[in-house]
Amino acid sequence: MTEAYATVVFLFVLFALLGSSIWVGLALMGVAWVGMELFTTRPAGDAMITTIWTGASSWTLTALPLFIWMGEILYRTRLSQDMFRGLAPWMRWLPGGLLHTNIAGCTIFAAVSGSSAATLTTVGKMSIPELRARGYPEYMIIGTLAGAATLGLMIPPSLTLIVYGVSINESIIELFMAGIIPGLVLASLFASYIVGWHFLRRHERPAPEPGMSLGAMIYESRFLVPVLCLVFAVIGSMYFGWATATEAAAVGVLGSLLLAAFQRSLTPQAFIASLMGATRTSAMIALILMGAAFLSLAMGFTGLPRALAAAIDEMNLSPITLIAALTVFYIILGMFLDGISSVVLTMAIVEPMIRQAGIDVIWFGIFIVVVVEMAQVTPPIGFNLFVLQGMTKHEISYISKVALPMVGLMLLMVVILVVWPELATWLPDNIRGSG
Repeated sequence: MTEAYATVVFLFVLFALLGSSIWVGLALMGVAWVGMELFTTRPAGDAMITTIWTGASSWTLTALPLFIWMGEILYRTRLSQDMFRGLAPWMRWLPGGLLHTNIAGCTIFAAVSGSSAATLTTVGKMSIPELRARGYPEYMIIGTLAGAATLGLMIPPSLTLIVYGVSINESIIELFMAGIIPGLVLASLFASYIVGWHFLRRHERPAPEPGMSLGAMIYESRFLVPVLCLVFAVIGSMYFGWATATEAAAVGVLGSLLLAAFQRSLTPQAFIASLMGATRTSAMIALILMGAAFLSLAMGFTGLPRALAAAIDEMNLSPITLIAALTVFYIILGMFLDGISSVVLTMAIVEPMIRQAGIDVIWFGIFIVVVVEMAQVTPPIGFNLFVLQGMTKHEISYISKVALPMVGLMLLMVVILVVWPELATWLPDNIRGSG
């Protein structure tokens, strides 16, 4: 009865605070405060100070603002124009043509950004006008961009994976490596959707692109070299053990500054704007993590996570059934909360459940990123939908409709991960073995 009463109180206070438009981080702290006052004898203020300081002083968390700053710097360079110019000669020959620049561009920028919104804005500001000018259907331009931009949450350096790793105290590098192959598989699913459109909707194809010699194609590819070098510097340094996640983030910031200097595209005003943008985003995420740490402590005192884990264990659910239930749960939660908030809010309860069921926590990190990706393109609180609305001036309902096939492909990705879990575990196991 105590656990049931605590659950009702926590949920009531949480929804009351969120419904009053209080910041998510402060709402989590408020729920934790109420829980500490009602269910424990420990002074809530002392517990909050200790917990917040312990969580905020994590060395692993240092990588978060650095990766955010790297993405902010690159967002203010000519990267999107250069990527389109370097990718277009190779994409024009594929079934579906230059629509594949949405997928390839988002995949490449995701590997140096970590943010879905930054990926969407950077690639979209160049690809949308170019594809419109060439006569590609509007629903394909917007739909593929909305889906492909979510790769910023999975392909390292992923901000969501950093937050997940800090929340459950797991290796950030192993989580990053786990996201590479599933991220590429998901990108392939998006590309296959474009190929299917090419053959099934022949009447919607634009005029063929003019021919280009192999030498000209290779020459145009020079625009991709700087960003590909940056990708290797960030991800390769972690894979080969040359740098920790935090050190790789610092390398990424230095590399992005050098890239901006090489392009002569980062003015003093843009540099300050990149710092302020990174500060705002980092502060928002840090506040959410602080609130989640305090809430986890309060819930721990009530015994609620242990009770729920024991209840799940008594139900004898198979791991697949549990994953199916959590998929539905996170899709519904993602309709009202952003991805990072969904992760930190639920980890205190979900982590004991998945460990009790024998589910690999590294694999689960990739699973949770896939279902959180859906939250980016599902109404009413799909952040990518709002970004696209500002860029294209379409209604949210239209953008949601054209992005729906991408949500279906993400659900298919969940099935693929369940059937072939090695997609997410092979690289981390390989790093562990070589280490």
